[in-house]
Amino acid sequence: MESELESELRSDHGTRETVATATRPEPGAGAAAEGGSGRPRRSMVRRLSVVLGILLLLFVPPWWTLFASGVDWPLPVVLAGTVVFAASLVSFPFLMFAGHGKRRADRAARVADTTLGVIWVLFTWSVLGGLARLVLIGFGVGGGGEAGGVDRARIVAVAVAAVSVGLLAWGHYEAMRVPRVRRLDVHVPRLGGGLDGTRVVVLADTHYGPIDRAAWSARVTEAVNALDADVVVHAGDIADGTPVQRREQSAPLGTVRSRLAKVYVTGNHEYGSEAQGWLDRMAELGWEPLHNRHVVVERGGDALVLAGVDDVTAESSGLDGHRANLTGALAGTDPDLPVLLVAHQPKYVPQAAAAGIDLQISGHTHGGQIWPFNFLVRIDQPVVQGLSRHGERTQLYTSRGTGFWGPPFRVFAPSEITLLTLRSGAGPAAQP
Repeated sequence: MESELESELRSDHGTRETVATATRPEPGAGAAAEGGSGRPRRSMVRRLSVVLGILLLLFVPPWWTLFASGVDWPLPVVLAGTVVFAASLVSFPFLMFAGHGKRRADRAARVADTTLGVIWVLFTWSVLGGLARLVLIGFGVGGGGEAGGVDRARIVAVAVAAVSVGLLAWGHYEAMRVPRVRRLDVHVPRLGGGLDGTRVVVLADTHYGPIDRAAWSARVTEAVNALDADVVVHAGDIADGTPVQRREQSAPLGTVRSRLAKVYVTGNHEYGSEAQGWLDRMAELGWEPLHNRHVVVERGGDALVLAGVDDVTAESSGLDGHRANLTGALAGTDPDLPVLLVAHQPKYVPQAAAAGIDLQISGHTHGGQIWPFNFLVRIDQPVVQGLSRHGERTQLYTSRGTGFWGPPFRVFAPSEITLLTLRSGAGPAAQP
């Protein structure tokens, strides 16, 4: 779920950063407070107001639907529910800051991330429940009068609670299991016949993080190796945390097998957790870090360029030499050779199309991760998942991701290990 509710709650921008910056003094704040313009103080108040507004928007509708919309539950039930919601609302920003700020306290992160997932599902279905209540009124379900209103409110509250619990249980299972393999043939007209049938396995968004998934990582590696890949791609967002923190979880990647190459590019999350360290870690594990560079693979007398660029957020990270540099990545390549470009975010595809790239592989979107977040992702990205065409030559494959970010849930957005079989010559056109 990446851009997005994450864009309001992750550390590189949004609520988590807003909370952090709103609760620490800004340069010159003391002088301003003592007689300056007062702008830092107003800015802090504004940020806190944004945080409060977002939290109220997420927490109040579920509380209202379940406990205060005319359901007339016994007073102890209403009080207990209100206390739980109030405690969650107040503690959430502090847990988020402790879990995903500089301290990176994994226990706090687990609680905050789970709370985020739970409240998002409750919010979504509370809104839908409100619409359903209007429908019930229109059809006269529950009858008239005060008693009828209570019956309708209770029907909606119980339905929202039951659907949410069911979806969260199923969504947690979907997030924690080894992804199913998604298989697709991709026709690349410029691909030479010697490379026809090249098997490209795609991993993306593994997000090794606060929940220890070393065993899951090992099972994913086994699933990848069973696919007998020629090329294995990791399209970024490898982890939330530093290489030292996530060493055990990333270790199984060292056992991934491929005939021709294993390549990796940085995602936006690496730029909050030692991007250069992750490039070095993947090289240590036997992968080719495509840090604005390329490698050429050959088979049957034909060649394919595998190029990669840093994430589009790299330049703003302040790390020397880190930015998305397609010109540098393609420097020295034969323009007649087909190019497979790995770029973490689908939104990089206009640059790829302008450069005549044959196939771009991306991740980042998670397919939305928790419905209906896919509609918000679409605001930020040109594609949420699957194969699409951009311009006359360029195709883009967007993975739904192998792991999950933050909330340990996937609802109507299954994870995937992708097997792309490259075919030479023209074939069915990808959808624009």
